[in-house]
Amino acid sequence: MKAGIVGLPNVGKSTLFNCLSNAKAQSANFPFCTIEPNIGVVNVPDARMEKLEELVNPERVVPATVEIVDIAGLVKGASKGEGLGNQFLGNIRETDAILHVLRCFDNDNIVHVDGSVDPIRDKETIDMELQLKDLESVEKKLDKVKRAAKTGNKEAQKEAAVLTSLKEGLETGKSVRAITLSDDDRAEYVKPLQLITDKPVMYVCNVDEEAATNGNAYVEKVKEAVANENAEVIFLAVGTEADITELDTYEERQLFLEDLGLSEPGSAKLIRGAYKLLNLETYFTAGVKEVRAWTIPVGATAPQAAGVIHTDFEKGFIRAEVIAYNDYVEYGSEAKVKEAGKMRVEGKEYVVKDGDVMHFRFNV
Repeated sequence: MKAGIVGLPNVGKSTLFNCLSNAKAQSANFPFCTIEPNIGVVNVPDARMEKLEELVNPERVVPATVEIVDIAGLVKGASKGEGLGNQFLGNIRETDAILHVLRCFDNDNIVHVDGSVDPIRDKETIDMELQLKDLESVEKKLDKVKRAAKTGNKEAQKEAAVLTSLKEGLETGKSVRAITLSDDDRAEYVKPLQLITDKPVMYVCNVDEEAATNGNAYVEKVKEAVANENAEVIFLAVGTEADITELDTYEERQLFLEDLGLSEPGSAKLIRGAYKLLNLETYFTAGVKEVRAWTIPVGATAPQAAGVIHTDFEKGFIRAEVIAYNDYVEYGSEAKVKEAGKMRVEGKEYVVKDGDVMHFRFNV
């Protein structure tokens, strides 16, 4: 699953990407220093993994991961190909969720592409380009569907009505995710179009070090502006986070965080947020060889969860042996959980819960 970092040039996207992935994407004080998208695979911080490692003492630990894509800075006119717009918009279309970075700090030494700091204007610039690109896609599809609807095709008429609602919403400056439609219509007619503004979004307010703990007036403005969008908003001091990741030892990094009044890096909060934004959760397998976190969509059944390990596990699924994470921690080992009668045997209908520790029985 991929989350794409977007924003205007010079708002801190590549610096944030470097913090998250330690992949050292080029970042500099001029627009378009990122042209090809950089991709980093990022571990999802999870204290439960550390606890299971402590209890099981395995040979290795494999955390859950999210793929982060650093997409070059969009500019006004991107939907018409300005700046390298078409290429960048194509890169965004391939992601599952959007991390929209907004500059929420003043610094005369860092050039702003529009000459002044205004996160709401910046957000609207990007939104408009993404909406115009979606409008283009919707209009193309609507033209085709209308031809079928004219022949009396009831299904095409229904689809044309949904697409018309999308078109009207986009024309008034609404993102697809904010347009009122039924879940069924979204699943049937909207999802296959892979519209950019239908993707879940998290606004990442890039603040200065002074605002790293409590945010600032810019952040409050962003929260107000997106209140109706069903979007997440977080703030972090991206430059400061970059300085923290450069420190050599864990102890030095912790001291720096404590000085700022933070319990963990903001990047950890962001990665967990991105994981949640993608509608993902984790189950674990735990044994002496390996403790591993497996990523599944929220609502996955036991056979679907087994299929993440290997497709044969899903095909030949017989049952799952399940321990709730809290029970594993309370009793301290799988053997003691079994003794206490807390291990459950679940069948094909079982919906996996976040944090379940599981073994699968299957027959191929």
